[in-house]
Amino acid sequence: MPKGEPFNRLPVVLLIDDDMVSREVAATLMTMSEYIVYTAENGNAAVEMLGREGFAPDAILMDAQMPGLSGTALIAALRACTKTPIYAISGSNPPPEVVAAADGFLLKPFDLSAFRKLLAGEARNVAASALDANAPVIQAETLAQFRRLMPEAAVRQVYSMLASDLVRRIGALERAIDQGDAVEVRRIGHAIKGGCGMAGALQAAHLGALLEAQDNHLNNSATLLRDLRAAAFSLERMLEVESLA
Repeated sequence: MPKGEPFNRLPVVLLIDDDMVSREVAATLMTMSEYIVYTAENGNAAVEMLGREGFAPDAILMDAQMPGLSGTALIAALRACTKTPIYAISGSNPPPEVVAAADGFLLKPFDLSAFRKLLAGEARNVAASALDANAPVIQAETLAQFRRLMPEAAVRQVYSMLASDLVRRIGALERAIDQGDAVEVRRIGHAIKGGCGMAGALQAAHLGALLEAQDNHLNNSATLLRDLRAAAFSLERMLEVESLA
């Protein structure tokens, strides 16, 4: 079924999640909201279901991080079986490569109204990623300059504060997008561009600049929000290792 067209029957959803409680709660809520929901507890079971004749869901929701066949490998296996849109779901920032490979992303626990908009093509659909995967998470020249000016512990503190601030701004940005507040989206984008640019966080700064340039229709804001989550995840992952280099 093409995106943006209204459903003239109950939409069918395939939900893939290894956590039984999350899976059953989400399935129950969607069933009560007039979706037909099929569930799979792992990637292999989902691929097997898609191989059955006549099984053609309108959307696939997959947990971003599961044991076994998961992540980008699962997305590739699903795409080999179907052209159905695939949406990643996660209780935290998923791996950026998963976000980039999926057709969209929802943070668990997700609001069913956001899911409806996603299926209708009204919101949170993902266009081409604006995230440059080849761009460094932190600019080497800026990092070197910080290290000349302060000890390593202080450098790490700077980037830890930056990561925390970015997560906070992402939350505010999501609320502004949901409310259609283009002025606030541009203001947050400007702040992200400035703060991350000063710290040499090139990926996030670039996305902040694109958010600042959004028009009143916010056409690309959902995609930029997804990419910004991926950039924040990359920064947090970098801080988990012993050295920032």
